[in-house]
Amino acid sequence: MAIKRDDYHEFITKIDQKLGVDLQLYKETQMKRRLQTLKDKRGYQSFDSYYNALIRDRVLLEEFMDRVTINVTEFFRNPERWEVLQNKFIPALIQNKHRLSIWSAACSSGEEPYSLAMIMKEYFPSIQVHITATDLDQKILSVAKKGKFSESSLKSLPGHFRKKYFTEVDGTYVIDPSLKRNIEFKQHNLLADPYPKGFDLIVCRNVLIYFTEVAKKEIYLNFSKSLRNDGILFVGSTEQIFNPSQYNLQLAETFFYCKKD
Repeated sequence: MAIKRDDYHEFITKIDQKLGVDLQLYKETQMKRRLQTLKDKRGYQSFDSYYNALIRDRVLLEEFMDRVTINVTEFFRNPERWEVLQNKFIPALIQNKHRLSIWSAACSSGEEPYSLAMIMKEYFPSIQVHITATDLDQKILSVAKKGKFSESSLKSLPGHFRKKYFTEVDGTYVIDPSLKRNIEFKQHNLLADPYPKGFDLIVCRNVLIYFTEVAKKEIYLNFSKSLRNDGILFVGSTEQIFNPSQYNLQLAETFFYCKKD
């Protein structure tokens, strides 16, 4: 059955009003295809009937939020870039200071903030660190807090980290509780909520590729405001920032941008 063009747009308007999630700020072709597949899979002929079901059925709503928030991640994704963070930028950030404030934005199931916690505990043990880990999806944040992962999530993890910081239990890898002490998991909508301030390092990787150019510009501007001067923004491999100076950012290294007021 062909779907009227307005059917989808009415749907995303209702979703914004009901949930505060503005799907107009996501790339339409990708998001519409993703939700069309989900709607059809559940047997709904229109987005209107699908919406009416969502607001009555918590399981359907959680599935919808999982699909919208695109939770795909792993430990130390693009490991050579994490080595640059460890060897170049963290040493620069901690010069003449004993505390580091880090934001892992759109942290999904927690691999990213736990990667940061491992680096700090292993290589910079004298530095006090606070990691704010946020995501739109409350369900995935609950998963992150548990710190239990499949083996596939660990494929880029250095071998000694696996031995030192994980315990295998029935095929699941449970993270060392000591890594949780400096991580605060919180719900946050990058497209709607106020941004926290005062960070030395913001890590937001492989998420903004799903947003429109208008949304990305707003997010980069807000990230810049959230960084301290000389702070670092670490982005994903497909998220090069064109003309970073408009956000008071300078390219410091591939995928790394430095805040300069």
